[in-house]
Amino acid sequence: MTDAPLRLVVADDSVLLREGLIRLFDEAGFRTVGAFGDAESLLAAIPQLQPDVAVLDVRMPPTFRAEGVRAALDLRAAHPGVAVLLLSQYVEGAYAQELLASGSGGTGYLLKDRIASLDELRDAVSRVATGGTVLDPEVVRELLVRRTDPLASLTPRERDVLTLMAEGRTNAAIASRLVIGVGAVDKNVTSIFQKLGLEDSGDDHRRVLAVLAFLQR
Repeated sequence: MTDAPLRLVVADDSVLLREGLIRLFDEAGFRTVGAFGDAESLLAAIPQLQPDVAVLDVRMPPTFRAEGVRAALDLRAAHPGVAVLLLSQYVEGAYAQELLASGSGGTGYLLKDRIASLDELRDAVSRVATGGTVLDPEVVRELLVRRTDPLASLTPRERDVLTLMAEGRTNAAIASRLVIGVGAVDKNVTSIFQKLGLEDSGDDHRRVLAVLAFLQR
């Protein structure tokens, strides 16, 4: 008698990627018991589907920021027996750090574009299902950078913007000083918040925390 295949649930807002993953998992010998376009739907279905592994994109509706990670943290708290594998196009060091800080195994974070083969994907799913941890080398490097200096991942432009933020300047004033558009400043500020792992609790509050990180470096 052979072992039953691992039961997987998948959440990715892209229909093509979601269906592609289902086919890959089928070829790898797994059974996809649920596929969803958002993290909330996946969480709601967990008690009924009872999967072994949940595979989630990091950025999903409605804000396309950290829904996958938030869902992964909620999932591990409510259903610690379900392993989690995050698949993303981006290196989100702050999010990976938060998930790993939960202290439980059965966790993975891989970059979609760097999965080279079906065997690699099969191995990652199997390892997290048995309590292991699987991290893309780029994610590891980002975590090491954050451990030594959370500001090290900022671009030169983002550092300029943060310096002027520390001087108490508004986004409009920063734009004038750097001779760029206010929209460009807004994008840099948002990127600074994300790289420093500052959750959306109000821009004014996050602005203060970002400046504190700059002053404490």
